[in-house]
Amino acid sequence: NALLTAIMTKTTGSALSTYVGGRIYLDEALPGAVYPYVVMLIVSDITEDTFTAYLDEVIIQFSLFSASRGATEITTMYENLKTLFDDAVLSVAGYTQIWMVRQSLATMLEEITALTGAQMLKHWAVDYSVMLQKT
Repeated sequence: NALLTAIMTKTTGSALSTYVGGRIYLDEALPGAVYPYVVMLIVSDITEDTFTAYLDEVIIQFSLFSASRGATEITTMYENLKTLFDDAVLSVAGYTQIWMVRQSLATMLEEITALTGAQMLKHWAVDYSVMLQKT
């Protein structure tokens, strides 16, 4: 997918990628992945017919995961994500980008079972809308 390639290319060498040690995954983290990390996934892909053009609106979710008990790690990840993708311009092969806009943030605490026992994670899910027109 050209959009996913463009997003991964934009993350390469970014402050976000550096902060999480390059641990940015598509769909799911690797088993035993070290925190912090980011998981990116497509939430929806809807084609809109404007009668003069077909537009694709893709909702991309970035899930930020932190095992740190404090707020600094997760908030730094969030700020780095916003800096990188708020109103970002992507080079998507075969498409003209209309916009990339942050839509929502949902913050969660999740309990997982690790080898060392129960552990609490911060999980912040950030959705972006990307509108594309096929060229």
